[in-house]
Amino acid sequence: MENQWRIAPYDPAWRHLFSELGMKLREALGEAAVRIDHLGSTSIPGMDAKPIIDVQVSVAALQDVARYRDKMESVGFMFREDNPDLTKRYFREVPGTRRTHIHVRQAGSWSEQLTLLFRDYLREHPQDCRLYAA
Repeated sequence: MENQWRIAPYDPAWRHLFSELGMKLREALGEAAVRIDHLGSTSIPGMDAKPIIDVQVSVAALQDVARYRDKMESVGFMFREDNPDLTKRYFREVPGTRRTHIHVRQAGSWSEQLTLLFRDYLREHPQDCRLYAA
């Protein structure tokens, strides 16, 4: 697990890891998830990154934790109640498994949209992507 803290060259397998995880989350969450997106540095093709898969799960009502918490935990993610960021709910992998961050945000919220716009901007602007990575 120590390798998760290093910056790794871009790995096309990150996309496949997200795809598998996204399908697993979709199956578990069903309609509780409005959308499921790959984000963070591993979601930017060609960008070096810490090899941690970040996922954003958008839900209709962020405060309705009971609607999605048990489902997230059933597929191996622990709710982090100590998360100080009030714009999201945060889940992490169970100890001993691959490092994964799950950010649950309210669909249509500023924080959900900003995260997606930033990811999409970096995907479309390679020069700024290189500056960000540096």
